Amino acid sequence: MYQHKRDNLVPWDLPVGKIVCIGRNYVEHAKELDNPIPDNPLLFIKPATSLVTFDSDLCLNAALGEHHYEAELALLIGTQIDANTAEPLKHVAGVGLALDLTLRDLQSELKAQGHPWERAKAYDNSCPITPFIPCDESTFAEGVEYRFWQNDELKQHGDSSLMIFPIIELMNEITRYFTLQPGDIVLTGTPKGVGSLASGDKLKLQLEQYPAWHGNVTVK
Repeated sequence: MYQHKRDNLVPWDLPVGKIVCIGRNYVEHAKELDNPIPDNPLLFIKPATSLVTFDSDLCLNAALGEHHYEAELALLIGTQIDANTAEPLKHVAGVGLALDLTLRDLQSELKAQGHPWERAKAYDNSCPITPFIPCDESTFAEGVEYRFWQNDELKQHGDSSLMIFPIIELMNEITRYFTLQPGDIVLTGTPKGVGSLASGDKLKLQLEQYPAWHGNVTVK
């Protein structure tokens, strides 16, 4: 079972909750998939069973189809946030990185039929996630940068200052509809550069100014 970790060593004293994801939050990513730029944040949820640590082999089910990576900034909720919370960023306990894995062909079929995306987004092991680093409001003041490499090739470079909907706006929009509880995670959207994974790929995620996390892919 996935456990939240602090400073790569000490577990956070938090349960494992839901993962709230944001779609199309970078202009160039929306364009690369020929999607319209949204007027409001697009929300969907991955269950706790999608979580897997990024610091070990990532086992993916080939029978489900081709798995695509989407690197994203991840926020760990430390205390409850609801529609009446005045300063939601004060309740974010940690920041990390995640891959929002997607069955792209299936997602395209579901979108064409007007159906929800969960089969393509919420499957087991579809959210590899790094440990979380403690943070506070100042962490997000000038933007947070992160990078993703596949086989030593830089594939994605994200910067929260380039998001269509800033983090504070995302938190307010999410909590208009449902409460964020301790242990919940928010994925804030992916920049351009998404692509497919293959068995044997060597992956690396790095949050600005921190050592990189490494993972390997096995597709069975």
